Amino acid sequence: MTKLQMKWAGVGLLVTLALYLLYPSMNWYSMSAKHRDRAGRADRPKILLNLGLDLKGGSHLLYELDVEALPPDEKVSDGIDRAIEVIRNRVDELGVAEPLIARQGTRWIVVQLPGIKNSKEAKKLIGGTALLEFRMLDESDAAADSRSKINELGKSVFVADPVSGLRVPTQEAKALVPEGSRLFRARGSDAGFFILKDVVRITGALLENARVDTGQNGLPVVAFTWKPEGGKIFWDLTSASVGKRMAIVLDGQVQSAPRINGPIRESGEIEGNFSMSEARNLAIVLRAGALPAPMRNIEERTVGASLGEDSIRQGLTAVAIGGILVLVFMLVYYRIAGIFADIAMTLNLLFVLGMMAYFGATLTLPGIAGILLTVGMAIDANVLIFERIREELTLGKPIRIAVDSGYDKAFSAIIDSNITTLVAATFLFQFGTGPIKGFALTLTLGIMCSMFTAIVVTRMMFEAYLSSGTVEELSI
Repeated sequence: MTKLQMKWAGVGLLVTLALYLLYPSMNWYSMSAKHRDRAGRADRPKILLNLGLDLKGGSHLLYELDVEALPPDEKVSDGIDRAIEVIRNRVDELGVAEPLIARQGTRWIVVQLPGIKNSKEAKKLIGGTALLEFRMLDESDAAADSRSKINELGKSVFVADPVSGLRVPTQEAKALVPEGSRLFRARGSDAGFFILKDVVRITGALLENARVDTGQNGLPVVAFTWKPEGGKIFWDLTSASVGKRMAIVLDGQVQSAPRINGPIRESGEIEGNFSMSEARNLAIVLRAGALPAPMRNIEERTVGASLGEDSIRQGLTAVAIGGILVLVFMLVYYRIAGIFADIAMTLNLLFVLGMMAYFGATLTLPGIAGILLTVGMAIDANVLIFERIREELTLGKPIRIAVDSGYDKAFSAIIDSNITTLVAATFLFQFGTGPIKGFALTLTLGIMCSMFTAIVVTRMMFEAYLSSGTVEELSI
C-alpha cells in the first residue's frame, strides 16, 4: 500500500469505529419511550449517548442544608461535600442514568434526575436524613406516670415546627417527660409516642449492609448486618438488656420497639408495616449512609418528556438547517474544494458523536448548540486554507505547490484560533455546572475533531484528486 492508501485505510477505520460506537444509541432511541421506560437498567446499552434533563425530561430539585445542625467541629464546606456524596450514593442505588448533583452557593445542592417523573418518591429518598439510632425504652415508674399524664392531655402530642417543618413534641408534653429521657413519635402517628432514654447506644454509621426481606407476618422488613466493631457493641448492649425493649429510631421516628429475647451480634430487622417501595427506599438510604444534617427542599421543577422531545426535534432541525446552508454555500463558492470541506464536516459530526457515546457523555440542548458551533469552526479552518490556496494560484504557482503552500501558511492561524477556544472551553468545563459543562464538552471534542478533518482529511482528498496528474486547473 502507498502512504496515501494507508492514510485512507486509517480514516476508514475511524469511520467504522464511530459508526460502531453510535449504533447502540441509534438502536436505543429508535425504540418508543414506553419501551425504553419498561427496559431495566441491565437492558441499557453500556455504550450510550445519554440525554440530559432538558432533552429527556425528569426532575430538578434544589436543597438547602441545615448548616446550623452540623456537628460543631465540622466546616460547612465539608458538610456540603459529605451531603453530596451521600446523595450521589442514594441516586446511584435508584438507578438514574447520568444524574447531576452539584454544590450551588454556600449551602445549597442542586439535583437533576433525567427520566425520573415521580419527584415525590425521589424527594423522599434524597432528602431523608436517614439517621438510624438504637435507644432503650424508659420503663421506669416515672416514665409510666409521664405516659399517663401525656395521654390525659387529650390532644395531639406532636405539631409541625414552623422552621424545619418536622413534627416535634409540644412544650406541654415535653415538660412531663422525666429527666434523662425524651419523647419520640411513633411512625405514622401524631398520637402514638415513646419515652426513650437520652443516651444513643449505637447508630447506623456502623452498618455493613441493609436489604429488603420478608418478616414473620409476610410483610416487608429491612434486614441489616453490622460491621465487626458494630457487631461487638450490639452484642454487649443486647447481652446486658435481655428482657428490656429497644427502640429503632429513624429520623426521629420510632419504627419499632421490640423486646430483646437474647444477645444479638451480626444482624437484625427493622419492622414498621412497610410497603415494598418504602422498605426498598429505607434499605437504600441506610446503605448509602446518613446525611450530616437535615435538608430542606426549596425548589422543584419537573420537565415533561414532551418538552424534551420538542427540544430534541428543534435542536436537530437547527443543526440540519445550519449544516445544509453551510454545505450549499461551500459547494457553490469553492466548487470541488467545497465538496472536500463538506465531506470533512460530515466526518467531523460523526467523530464527535462517536466520541461522546464512547465516554458516555450527556447530550443537552446547549450541547447541541456546541455541536452546531463546531460545524462553523470546522468550515472556518477550510476557508482559511482555501483562501491561501487561491492567493498562491493567483501568484502563478503550480497547483500542487499552491495546495501545499496554502496548508502550510494557514496552519499557524488555525492552531492559534483553536487553541484559544480550547482554553475557554476548559475553563467553562472546570467551573461551569450542568448545561455549561455539556456545551464545553461538545465544543472541546468538536475542535479536536475539526482540526483533524480540516487539516488532515481535506489534504488527503487534494492529494488523491491531484495524484492522477491530469488536473490542469483547480476549480476553487
